[in-house]
Amino acid sequence: MMAQREAVAALPPLARRAAAVLAAAVFALPALAQPVTPGQRATAQQVAQSGVPLSELAPNAPDRYTVKRGDTLWDLSRLFLTSPWRWPELWGMNLQDVRNPHLIYPGQQLVLERDGDRARLRLQQAQGGIDSPPTDTIRVSPRVRIESLADAALPTLQPHLIEPFLAEALIVEEGLLEQAPRIVAAPEHRVLITRGDRVYARGGAETPLMVKARGGDEYRVFRSAVPLRDPVTRKVLGYEAQYLGSALLVRGEDKASVPDRGGDARELPVPATLDIVSARSEMRVGDRLLPAPERQLVSYTPRAPEGAVEGAVVSMYGDSVALAGQNQVVVINKGTADGLASGHVLAILRAGPRIVDRSQPGERSEIKLPNERNGLMMVFRPFERLSYALILETGDGVKVGDRVVNPR
Repeated sequence: MMAQREAVAALPPLARRAAAVLAAAVFALPALAQPVTPGQRATAQQVAQSGVPLSELAPNAPDRYTVKRGDTLWDLSRLFLTSPWRWPELWGMNLQDVRNPHLIYPGQQLVLERDGDRARLRLQQAQGGIDSPPTDTIRVSPRVRIESLADAALPTLQPHLIEPFLAEALIVEEGLLEQAPRIVAAPEHRVLITRGDRVYARGGAETPLMVKARGGDEYRVFRSAVPLRDPVTRKVLGYEAQYLGSALLVRGEDKASVPDRGGDARELPVPATLDIVSARSEMRVGDRLLPAPERQLVSYTPRAPEGAVEGAVVSMYGDSVALAGQNQVVVINKGTADGLASGHVLAILRAGPRIVDRSQPGERSEIKLPNERNGLMMVFRPFERLSYALILETGDGVKVGDRVVNPR
């Protein structure tokens, strides 16, 4: 650190100011995008003082591990700890070296040290790494190098598993989709519409489709919303709209004067023009349009919910019919009203079957076997009473009705 300060001090004034601005930007952005909560920091500080019990280490936790590109904070937590969502404790084992747990880079080495019945983790730069001390005397000249450390830092989870669902998955209130703009026609009276086709659509009388941004506005195309019911009470908790694709608004609605058979002019509405830019399924006349949401920077830092959660799987998203596996998405019957937020990890329980006890002569009583844990899921898009969750791991697959509870 002292050598870095001396190198910056040796720069010309303009370069020195530029380096300071770049450093502030590099280390501020990840903290904004992936905040560390006070509770997580308190847990880390507690572990930093005492370490973690050996019983909390994963059975095959390595003594030394070199971080590779593609690793995530979840991967590292699962490598060293029995519970991956307890990453603040992994951070606490290494709090002196890693000031921000979201800034861990490929090439760094994690060294596990056992002392009695406790364990700690420390960070060591790999040989030949960026911060390795030089072995030869070299002559250097001051210069400014721009490098995006934020992009190189390890993500909490692989973002490609979640990002597609942020634009697709949607829970709507009853009647909302029926009031949205609708596709009214396609060229050449085409029945099925797909990517590359042009369509025409109309909005409401008070909300016509008009181009607002230069170059057009993006819309998502949906079909009739399906009610999602609680698997126990059968109460409707919300409506899931079926995502079909996206369209770009290239020309807004208008009106045109058209002569009728008697020669008199009539003013008729002219629908808006849109181009289909992506298609998950074929579209048709009557499908609805909703504005595409703005891209959000959300932290998906896995962590256990603060309060008690007991819910159930309501439905599978997409093409999953009976069972959902790892990296697939399900809907659960708990949401923001129940304290859930993006990043909360829940354990999946497979309900124990009901059987007849025939273990001794004359015994024919009915019993229910205990529920067994069947994996983990992480909430990534919560609504008020429902949430979308990504299945992180599962043994036998997840089905509608499976229970979800706090991971421990």
